[in-house]
Amino acid sequence: MDKKIKVGLMAYGMSGKIFHAPFINAHEGFELAAITERSKNEAVKDYPNVTIYKEIEQLLNDDRLDLVIINTPNYTHYEYAKAAINAGKNVLIEKPFSVTKTEAEELFSLGFRKGLKVLAFQNRRFDSDFLSVQKVIGPGKLGKISEAHIRFDRYRNEISAKSFKEDQVPGSGVFYDLGAHIVDQAIALFGIPSEFIKTYGKYRKETEVDDYAQAHLKYPNGLNVFVTCNMLVVHQQPAFIFYGENGTLIKNRTDVQESQLLAGIKPLDSKYGVEEENQEGVLYTIDKNGKVSKELLPSEKGNYMLLFDEVYKALKEDGDYFVKQNDILGQLSILEK
Repeated sequence: MDKKIKVGLMAYGMSGKIFHAPFINAHEGFELAAITERSKNEAVKDYPNVTIYKEIEQLLNDDRLDLVIINTPNYTHYEYAKAAINAGKNVLIEKPFSVTKTEAEELFSLGFRKGLKVLAFQNRRFDSDFLSVQKVIGPGKLGKISEAHIRFDRYRNEISAKSFKEDQVPGSGVFYDLGAHIVDQAIALFGIPSEFIKTYGKYRKETEVDDYAQAHLKYPNGLNVFVTCNMLVVHQQPAFIFYGENGTLIKNRTDVQESQLLAGIKPLDSKYGVEEENQEGVLYTIDKNGKVSKELLPSEKGNYMLLFDEVYKALKEDGDYFVKQNDILGQLSILEK
């Protein structure tokens, strides 16, 4: 490979336009070389020097490309990732990595045989709120944790026009959509659970897919983690609550990166990823005399560019990628219906 990693973006919908292209374009280690956009012509306006293809097959036949980003509808991830690997490309696959654990195992095995990297795009590990709670959980400030809650809620009572999310096709429903993020966050914090129980619900009028889901993740040390998604939450609840023998940690979902990117703020802007004021997490601790102390926790800066740093190191330096293969296989064991 040349000094810069040449990247092909498989689609230019919201994820391509917001979560991928701006970072590839801004990162000194990457070159955005090609984009597939079948029906619209937005990509050429935003990136006039990039090759635009109308068909995915054309992009896969582009010999310049070192890395292809699979950001197509959920049920196509396995098919397109397999085609890209067989075309000699490293791949970065949007969440959910695939619909089933078996598909993921096949992709990892194929990549290994071909000598190519098969990487998962789990950008929410670089949200400011998650980084903030991780900074507390990692050093063990709460002591032994008995119970944890991780939520990702929205209020969208209408049925989305995105059929791959709303029709009864593989990989549809809120758990594959938002749940893929929070199950990954639970695994990043605590590892893969020994067992789990899932509950699904359908509450929006005429919905064909789950718009509520919860998984109770059970760990050998007695830890209980509840991951919950709900599409009908008007007033957002705390996204992270942890109960430990030494205290309690509470943090709202306050990361601003998605809203900033939608507003046109670029990844290298000085205010990018900086949370609004008065959004601190709260840590309650108790000492041996029973005195309770309250501490406001300044938020870490969110930064999805760190994910692309990890991709660069994995490809250029053969470094260990931050999302392990077992993380993905464990995640899909939980997401699968």
